[in-house]
Amino acid sequence: MLGKLIKHEFRATRRIMLPLYLILLATAIAANFSTRGLMETSYWMLDVLGGLLIVAFFVAIIGVCVMSFVLMVQRFYKNLLQDEGYVMLTLPVSIHQHIWAKLIVSAVWFVLTLIAVFWAVCIMAFDLHIIGDIFQGFGAMFQELRQLEAKYAFNGAGYLAEMAVLCFVGIVAMCVQFYAALAIGHSAANHKMACSVAAFFGLQFVIQMLSGIGIQVLIHSDWDFFHINVNHFAAIHIGMLIMIAIAAAYGAIFYLITVYFLRRHLNLE
Repeated sequence: MLGKLIKHEFRATRRIMLPLYLILLATAIAANFSTRGLMETSYWMLDVLGGLLIVAFFVAIIGVCVMSFVLMVQRFYKNLLQDEGYVMLTLPVSIHQHIWAKLIVSAVWFVLTLIAVFWAVCIMAFDLHIIGDIFQGFGAMFQELRQLEAKYAFNGAGYLAEMAVLCFVGIVAMCVQFYAALAIGHSAANHKMACSVAAFFGLQFVIQMLSGIGIQVLIHSDWDFFHINVNHFAAIHIGMLIMIAIAAAYGAIFYLITVYFLRRHLNLE
């Protein structure tokens, strides 16, 4: 059933995100042409047109990033906390599946947005044939990696995998903190969105306070007792795993809050 929910979420969001990606690509190409030709003429109208195309490109970047964030919040709010919630919450699907469907789809769109912005900037800033040079550069890099010692290649692959996991966990944690605030706010009888905003800042205050206390405890702890001799490869792996664990714990707190309020205190009236 989770797969069906994810498919439904993609169907509902792709009709917005895919056209935005096409607009971003079109403005990137137009901005590239403007920097290569329109803004290097003696005609002021062409200079103005070139400037407007560059402005449109940056507006498109902002629009794609903002919309991916707005969709993340809007789908959860509209689908579970408004009138659609009467239907969605009566389906033979657990609260966990509802939440994870939205988290997974939101994470995918965030990643695709980052990739789209990266390639759009490459197209805008360089000649179009530079994309082929980038792929050739990646190929040369992989050839160099194959010639390295096994320990370097193995650890490098491990770092990339850990970074990918950290990014995914971080994105999920970011999404679920907004879900938690919305779930808390919509347990109120009136002024639900105002309560959601207040809940968001209240949760942030509590988390920041607890984080500050935790940092002070770590600073004043006796680390000699835990002293372990490790090489620099292992130290980086340990650091990455600690960051993943912290992000996961951060997200788990908000996830449990979201599930609790959706199950026990949700007020759809």
